[in-house]
Amino acid sequence: MLSYRHAFHAGNFADVLKHSVLTLVLEYMTRKDKGFYYIDSHSGAGMYQLEDEYAQKTGEYKDGIAKLIDNDDLPESLQPYIDLVKSLNEDTIDENGEIALYPGSPGIARQFTRRQDSAHLFELHPADIEHLQAYSQRWNKSHVKKSDGYQGVLGLVPPPNRRGVVLIDPPYELKEDYIKAVRTIVNAYKKFATGTYILWYPVVKRELVEQMQNAFTKSDVRNVVQVEFCQKADTQEYGMTGTGLFIVNPPWQLTKQLEEILPYLKDKLGTQETSFTLEQLIAE
Repeated sequence: MLSYRHAFHAGNFADVLKHSVLTLVLEYMTRKDKGFYYIDSHSGAGMYQLEDEYAQKTGEYKDGIAKLIDNDDLPESLQPYIDLVKSLNEDTIDENGEIALYPGSPGIARQFTRRQDSAHLFELHPADIEHLQAYSQRWNKSHVKKSDGYQGVLGLVPPPNRRGVVLIDPPYELKEDYIKAVRTIVNAYKKFATGTYILWYPVVKRELVEQMQNAFTKSDVRNVVQVEFCQKADTQEYGMTGTGLFIVNPPWQLTKQLEEILPYLKDKLGTQETSFTLEQLIAE
C-alpha cells in the first residue's frame, strides 16, 4: 500500500512536534566534532511546496507552522526549528509573510550534517523517491535507497563511528506498522544500545498506542521518553486527534526543552480540548 503522500500534511501540528524535536536532537549531536549517522526509515520527498495542490487541498499547515513562523514570543527551545524553516524561505516569503517551503525530515537533517556525518534515507513511494533523489542530488553525504526502511535501519546499525540518530516515521497505512516500528527499534537497540531513536506515531486509536507502550516496556530497551500532543480528546471516530513520539536515549536536556515547548504549542495551536503529556516511560 503506497497511497500515502505526506505532501497533504506537511507543516501540520504533528510535523511541528516531530520536527522541533528532531531539530533539537540533531543540534545536540553536532556539539561534538565526531561524526554521526542520520538514518531515516520513511523519508518522504525531502522538501515540500506549500503552494502546491496537495498542501492547499488540506491546508493543514495553516493550523501548524503558519501559526508560529512570525511569532516574536517563541520559547528558546522552539527557536532553532523556526529559524531553520525561516532560513529555507529567505527568498520565498510573500507579501503576507507566508512561507512557500516546508522541510521534511531529510530537509531538516541536511541543515545539520557536516563533512564527517552521513545521512541514509529510505523511501518506497515511486513519486516521493524521485523527489527525494532530486532533492539529495547535491547533498554529498546523503545515500538514498528505494527499499524497505525497517530493514534499512537494521542493516546500518551499529554505525562505524558508534554515534547515530534513527528516525522511524511510517505512514501507518497498515495497523501492523505500530508494532513493526517498535520491534525495529527493539532489534536495532540490541545491536546499537547507545543510539538515539525517535519513533513518531499518530493518535488514531488509543489501543494501538497502548500496544506500542506495552511492547517497549516488555523489551530490554532503556531510557525511553514519551511525549504526546493531542488537539482533541480520544475518539472512536476516524481521524487523527493527536500525535506523539517515543524517544530512546534523548539528549539530557530534551525533557526540559519539551516542558517549555508543549504549553506554548497548546496556547498557539490548540483549543480548550487540547492536552499534552510528557513522561519517562522507561527509566535509564
